[in-house]
Amino acid sequence: MEEQTDILIVDDEKAIVTMLEMMLKKEGFQRVHKAYTGQGAIQILKQHKIEVIILDVMLPDGSGFDFCPKIRELTNAYILFLTAKVSDLDVLTGFATGGDDYVTKPFNPLEVAARIKAYLRRSAKTEAAIPEKSSNYDFGHFVLDESAGVLTVNGEDVPCPTQVYLLLLYFCKHPNRIFSKADLLEAVWGFEHFADENTVSVHIRRIRERIEVNPSKPEFLLTVRGLGYKLVKGNAS
Repeated sequence: MEEQTDILIVDDEKAIVTMLEMMLKKEGFQRVHKAYTGQGAIQILKQHKIEVIILDVMLPDGSGFDFCPKIRELTNAYILFLTAKVSDLDVLTGFATGGDDYVTKPFNPLEVAARIKAYLRRSAKTEAAIPEKSSNYDFGHFVLDESAGVLTVNGEDVPCPTQVYLLLLYFCKHPNRIFSKADLLEAVWGFEHFADENTVSVHIRRIRERIEVNPSKPEFLLTVRGLGYKLVKGNAS
């Protein structure tokens, strides 16, 4: 699995790029691409099918947060931010622009590899679970086609980054059940480490922005105060 995964490292600090490349290859990832600017990353993404992107927030030609939406126009690859900023605002900004996860500098490179492997395991498990017959989760206003990996809202296909898709799929498979943030982190992210529960909050918001008529007044993905979240049929037309 690792040998077939194309990974892109985007960081202007060559020492960090070299360290990550060496570590990834030791961990079995042989197809590692490198870029030292945001524009360089865009060019690589146009030439290769990248599945994982390690993206530094501070780049010489702009912020990784600024480049993330441009990257999302080209790929739904898993995006892991590298950041020296640890405030909630910075974390939320990263997720809002399309990121899936983050690590703070200084970091243990083995943790980066562990997060990538956890993501690949989740993706492989999801693909293995896809039935031969099409499996649609129809909630009226929106439909999630598991076999095609497509979210359709009000009759139109809606782009859905991998981590947002996996979280929504988990809810669709377990309708009307309440899940805490810790439950979701373990089940969907596979995190047994230092995950920030803001990760769940922001991805819940990203789902609502896609499936709800009014994300501020959700009818499908509901908050159950003090307990967590649940997905219901809703009353939207």
